[in-house]
Amino acid sequence: MTAPGTQLGVVAAGHPLSARAGADALLAGGNAVDAALGAMLASFACEPLLTGLGAGGYMLVSSPGRGGGVTLLDFFVEAPGRGIPPSQAAERSELIPVPVSFGDAVQTFHVGEASVGTFGMPAGVCEAARRFGRLPLPQLVAPAARLAREGVPLNPQQAYIIEILGAIVTSTPEAAALFAPDGRLLRAGERLRQPELGDALERLGADGARPFYEGDIAGAIVDWLAARGGLVTGADLRAYEVVDRAPVQVSYRGHDVLTNPPPSAGGILIARALARLDAVPGAPSVVQLVDVMESTQNERTPEFLAGLDDPEFLRAFLGGSAGRLGSTTHIAALDRDGWACSVTCSNGSASGVIVPGTGVHLNNMLGEQDLNPLGFHRHPPGRRLPSMMSPTIVLSNSVAQLAVGSAGSNRIRSAVLQTIIRSIDDGLEAQAAIDAPRVHFEDDMVYAEPGIDVPALEAAGRSVSPFRDRNLFFGGAQAAAMDGAGRFSGGGDPRRGGAAIVVHAA
Repeated sequence: MTAPGTQLGVVAAGHPLSARAGADALLAGGNAVDAALGAMLASFACEPLLTGLGAGGYMLVSSPGRGGGVTLLDFFVEAPGRGIPPSQAAERSELIPVPVSFGDAVQTFHVGEASVGTFGMPAGVCEAARRFGRLPLPQLVAPAARLAREGVPLNPQQAYIIEILGAIVTSTPEAAALFAPDGRLLRAGERLRQPELGDALERLGADGARPFYEGDIAGAIVDWLAARGGLVTGADLRAYEVVDRAPVQVSYRGHDVLTNPPPSAGGILIARALARLDAVPGAPSVVQLVDVMESTQNERTPEFLAGLDDPEFLRAFLGGSAGRLGSTTHIAALDRDGWACSVTCSNGSASGVIVPGTGVHLNNMLGEQDLNPLGFHRHPPGRRLPSMMSPTIVLSNSVAQLAVGSAGSNRIRSAVLQTIIRSIDDGLEAQAAIDAPRVHFEDDMVYAEPGIDVPALEAAGRSVSPFRDRNLFFGGAQAAAMDGAGRFSGGGDPRRGGAAIVVHAA
């Protein structure tokens, strides 16, 4: 029997109610994977444009003990189009460009039916629960279904996301009915209800993933898209599988850092940056950090992107050493038995396409420029898109000490990199590491939050774009940590309304 007050673990998520659902899973006897799944399912109701059943993602799991292992489950979005003749594929509907302003930066997203890729979320949830979880899936699903049906009051961060993506969420009648039910966008404090999502979540708990890939839900999605110029076919859904991958591993300051491997791009760029920083003793200065960001950014050439699908690419790239919103969310969890889970999932910026009767808001990954840098609709059917998502776990003597990841598209790698540096080099607890000001290098520009040494960067010849306040532009990182004495801490990113809960036995 566990003594009252004993720490059971920690979970960090992109919304307080998502974190609460994960904490409740730990209290119910679940492990870190159950906590991450509970939080992720709740995030569909709490962070509705960041993730959902029509999304995809990656989960990194570390099992306890020296005999344990680390597994990466890849359930990210695939390029669709199986069975569509090239002449018919050319008749797809047009991508719809939507400019989005962040105040200090602007980006254009592309949405609509032609932006939708083959989703992996239902398959990923079920595979992770079957392989690693302790709690039955219906029990994990129930809190999320209740939140979807009863509705979640929008916090300021989620209301802001709805505001800046207003053109997307009003681009179809189905999306507008949820996000602008009275002809105007929902505001902070108002309740977002998604009853069809609640039904879909209960269906997932009862019947597993099959209805979403072979059954009536799959059929409704395929028919809806086909009638409107989308490319996802029944063959795409039937062929979809969760893939096990061996994580990238790199040493940093005597710790083992494990992260997302190809065909994802972000993990190996983080590994490359850490390997270069590890060659220089001491915590890196902001100038050194930006230098490394630039050098790794320059690695992302057309040849790099084309090679990600090559099984030998990782070995060749690492050489034996081991600017945009991105509607993504991350969850991190550790437990007292030694399980660790780091999961990042994304709906892109969301497509605006919600299929009636299914509760599924589909992704817009085929319209995300960061995932299609060589041009839209260039990936062959069945290829996983080259995401920057980088769920990461840091081990010390084979024990998980940090689980971290971030939202933020191209800023994912800089947010994760800086959180690791703040945790290991600066010795900060999880929340302080998440709160610390960030920089990001892209297209010869250094973007900097308040608190960054801008004069040092300018003296080094850098062009700097300073932000007036801490901003969700710099990602949405969450972290779960354990110190050398076995005490847990967690960090939820205030840039996106994140929260962390250290769970104690009742």
